[in-house]
Amino acid sequence: MTTRFLRILLHRFLIPSVVLLCLGSGSALAAETIKFALIEPLSGPFANIGNNGMRSFAAEVDRINARGGVLGRNFELVAFDNKSNPQETTLQLQAAVDRDIRYVMQAAGSNNGHALSDAVAKHNARNPDRPVLYLNFGALDPALTTEKCHFWHFRFVPQGHMIMAALTDAVARNREIKRVYLIDQDYVWGRSVAADAREMLSVKRPDIQIVGDDLHPIAKIKDFAPYVAKVKAAKADAIVTGNWGNDLALLIKAAKDSDLKIDVYAPLAGLQGAPAMIGEAGANRVRAALFWHANLDPNPLLAPSQAFKAKYK
Repeated sequence: MTTRFLRILLHRFLIPSVVLLCLGSGSALAAETIKFALIEPLSGPFANIGNNGMRSFAAEVDRINARGGVLGRNFELVAFDNKSNPQETTLQLQAAVDRDIRYVMQAAGSNNGHALSDAVAKHNARNPDRPVLYLNFGALDPALTTEKCHFWHFRFVPQGHMIMAALTDAVARNREIKRVYLIDQDYVWGRSVAADAREMLSVKRPDIQIVGDDLHPIAKIKDFAPYVAKVKAAKADAIVTGNWGNDLALLIKAAKDSDLKIDVYAPLAGLQGAPAMIGEAGANRVRAALFWHANLDPNPLLAPSQAFKAKYK
């Protein structure tokens, strides 16, 4: 999934943009490196997500540079650790700007996406001669490209309403599901998932009951057994959850340990690094809304994805 978006992002948008930049900058800049800041959680509970994304971008940048870059200019990836914290995200943006990096990429966490989008818009308003471009490949809150949309923010993934439309279609098709339990992280993305699940299922399957709706602190719960116990007590037929990262992996583990034999509909279970984190606990249990899948045929990304897997296991 990640590799597909990186190729779209780099080849369809960034490379043409850099070509225009080079043509407008004169031959004196021909040898300069084009730098991209990746602002992601590289430490803390979501470090596995951020570090996997960093490795994915590094692999794609290496492939581009091996072909000679763009008009003789190589790409360089510079990683900044936001610790999955909105305030830290803003600080890391300033650190990138101080290094004269003009392309900024981020994915993990819509809360961090909002902080970055707002900070980029403010920076560009104050510094029109040194604008920064925010390239969003994972912050999914619909507001980022609706009421919060601005010229300097480009999203390369479907937004949350689109993802939940696909997921609730799948739930609605399963006629065995009569009772659904919602479990979500208590921040903008989790609340959006819960609201979409309620609204969309009420239209697609009015007979389905929402028998529980829990919001929990993001990245704070170490044991989801109490939540699974509530799901069992409510006699739910399925869980719908917007959880991602450790919060999803630990929820799935608790469901397996409690022998909870119901499907978990988790739109972000295919997020980079998530399948490896979930492991066997998710087999025949987890349903995801994937943006891309390795089993597509024909698959032009098979070779680079296999090379990435061989290198990073």
